[in-house]
Amino acid sequence: MLSPASSDTPASGLFANQAPPLHQPRILFATPEMADFVKTGGLGEVAASLPRALRRHYDIRILIPGYRQVVERFDHIPVVGQLPGHAGIPPCELGLVETGDGLQIYVLLSPELYQRDGTPYGDGQGDFHDNDLRFARLSLAAAEIARGADPAWSADLLHLNDWQAALAPAYLAWAGLRVPSILTVHNLAYQGLFSRDALGRLGVPDHAFQMDGVEFYGQFSFLKAGLYYASHVTTVSDTYAREITTPGAGCGLDGLLRTRAAQGRLAGILNGIDESWDPRTDPHLATRFEADDWKGKRANAETVRRQFGLAVSRGPLFAIVSRLVHQKGIDLSLGAAETIVAEGGQLVVIGQGESRFEDALRDLSRRHPDSVGVHVGFNEQDARRMFAGSDFLLMPSRFEPCGLAQMYAQRFGSLPIVHRTGGLADTVEDGVTGFTFGEATACGFASAVRRALDTFGQKKRLNAMRRTAMSRTFGWDEAAVTYASLYARAFGNGASLRARAA
Repeated sequence: MLSPASSDTPASGLFANQAPPLHQPRILFATPEMADFVKTGGLGEVAASLPRALRRHYDIRILIPGYRQVVERFDHIPVVGQLPGHAGIPPCELGLVETGDGLQIYVLLSPELYQRDGTPYGDGQGDFHDNDLRFARLSLAAAEIARGADPAWSADLLHLNDWQAALAPAYLAWAGLRVPSILTVHNLAYQGLFSRDALGRLGVPDHAFQMDGVEFYGQFSFLKAGLYYASHVTTVSDTYAREITTPGAGCGLDGLLRTRAAQGRLAGILNGIDESWDPRTDPHLATRFEADDWKGKRANAETVRRQFGLAVSRGPLFAIVSRLVHQKGIDLSLGAAETIVAEGGQLVVIGQGESRFEDALRDLSRRHPDSVGVHVGFNEQDARRMFAGSDFLLMPSRFEPCGLAQMYAQRFGSLPIVHRTGGLADTVEDGVTGFTFGEATACGFASAVRRALDTFGQKKRLNAMRRTAMSRTFGWDEAAVTYASLYARAFGNGASLRARAA
């Protein structure tokens, strides 16, 4: 069991002092979700793809809670370790399973914490009341695996994802253990904030509740703990890494992040998308197609129109594939919808989120039944067909750490219309593969939509932009090489591992 130690000094010297492992480096990728089993957004996709891109070069395993969706996928989950309780965190078993393609997954077997209806984080009534215990258990398990909870395998480095795993480097530091760790922040807005009362039940030492520690404006922050104690911090695009060091996008953590950046301990590494996003081979599409096969793209558009009950049309088809929340600029899309319809365009929407936006979109569809179709919810096949059939994707996010939808859209010849922020700025080239605008205002977005409508009437330019967009790959190879370089720094042999990854 890990017990708190007296030192609360962050592990900033680990990259300089950690000796390279004698075996193939062992990386534990700890995540609260994974698309193979359960996902709520981009993190689930990353957790399914990045470890697979890295396993050619590392002995990599994934740690995930034993949600019902995970446990029910396997007839039997062998137990390889017993994890003791710590303060109010209950003990649990550590299972080990293998995916069909050989990726090894540690599963936290704690039915009372994880086998529930709903998402990984809550049910229809809101977040689960004990999320502090549930994800402290995940973080603590990662730390325990680093020190040998599985007698057959221990991690040389922890790669931790979002606030749900961010306590792991803190648990290691409080126990006086020196294991390098990388924390990837997929969205700084989600910080895992709990009251100070949580300290005792999570085994957090009182001395850690300070500005140089886990305290955040009187509350206990999982994410701040990770930012403070992890060896290195990454986020999911270069532009977002710069943005979060500013007061406007730093969510109150910009000061600490500026310090990490000055120390060379903050980096932006753009996410990728997997090879299934290829319109030439995707089995979900009504008709597969390639660049210049615009007849095939129109066939997918006709399928989407029928599915959403829209009228036959030769006008432009716009799509929204998104969580329906304020961050995603859904209010801006609602404002632009009237212009789109008035200009002979149509709009299809899939997603779920805030009830006010769901209701507003349903009302829009009722008022324009031939031109606007809305499905509240999410279905992978429908989403892929929408990317394949649409001419333009509306994505006016107020902030977007990386974003994946704009990459999917480009691969399928749908030109994104995006706010120039975060990963959107890094992946959409204005007037070449899509349309960007600078201020997240109705006026700025309307101007970009107008440019898209004008381009639709210029078929030669439209098709040239489609061809260029579809040529972008957004694969994981570049991200894997960059992560390999970062991992290598932890072991003091950066040049050799980067060459091996390349």
